[in-house]
Amino acid sequence: MKRFALVLLMFIMQPLFAANNPLNDLDLKDLDGKVHKLSDYRGKWIVVNYWATWCPPCRHEIPDLVDFHNKHKDSDAVVLGVNHEYATVKELKNFKKKYKMSYPVLQATPRTPSIDREIRGLPTTYLVNPEGQIVAVQSGPISAGMLEGYINDKADSGK
Repeated sequence: MKRFALVLLMFIMQPLFAANNPLNDLDLKDLDGKVHKLSDYRGKWIVVNYWATWCPPCRHEIPDLVDFHNKHKDSDAVVLGVNHEYATVKELKNFKKKYKMSYPVLQATPRTPSIDREIRGLPTTYLVNPEGQIVAVQSGPISAGMLEGYINDKADSGK
């Protein structure tokens, strides 16, 4: 069953990066005003999760993203939650506290360019490798197990 899930994950999360499609470096502020860029995290896997407070699947995946972030933040990976709606800092701080989000929550709007292309649905999650290339995208909910499986598979294959 685990093997089937990994194979399914590989079909769902498809490589998107190409030499002629440069990665947009984030330049977004967190809820305390600190600017975050993808390049700040070079050398780590970066999970860039676009979400909104009104989105039930987004709220459902938060505990898994928190678990993944807490497990990896000091070693090999980080989660960046990009809020993709018109919400105030106060609303987002309350939401972050309610859902115990330990990873940085960055503010964006539907008009803010994403790291690769237009966001067409929420949640949408990008996986950026330690070299700074997008290696996978997931439209729809994601789990810590999916992230772990994909990263471990890439590490095992030497990519």
